[in-house]
Amino acid sequence: HVQLVESGGGSVQAGGSLRLSCAATGNSVSRYCMAWFRRAPGQEREGVAAIDGDGSRSYADSVKGRFTVSKDKNTLYLQMNSLKPEDTAMYYCATFSAFCRGERLWEAGYDYWGQGTQVTVS
Repeated sequence: HVQLVESGGGSVQAGGSLRLSCAATGNSVSRYCMAWFRRAPGQEREGVAAIDGDGSRSYADSVKGRFTVSKDKNTLYLQMNSLKPEDTAMYYCATFSAFCRGERLWEAGYDYWGQGTQVTVS
């Protein structure tokens, strides 16, 4: 069983930066697919950035060039630069429970989820 705890959210002005962290405990996730998702008010949850078991990264078109996903052992990060008001959302991290490869920006396959951290851009 894996527990995920996000941190780093907050309020920032447009053009600013935030760095989200997601600490995983309970099992090693170093070779699992992990990802960041977000849900804006009134919208469906969407995949933002993912990293697979080999370290390959994928991004939603809306954040390419502005967000960077990375992983260090059991912690997943999301560096968010040039933030826009449309980035305002609750951000969640998620992980598979096994090694995987490929782009994984959809929810299927992610077995564990964090509680979320709020990002507000004004």
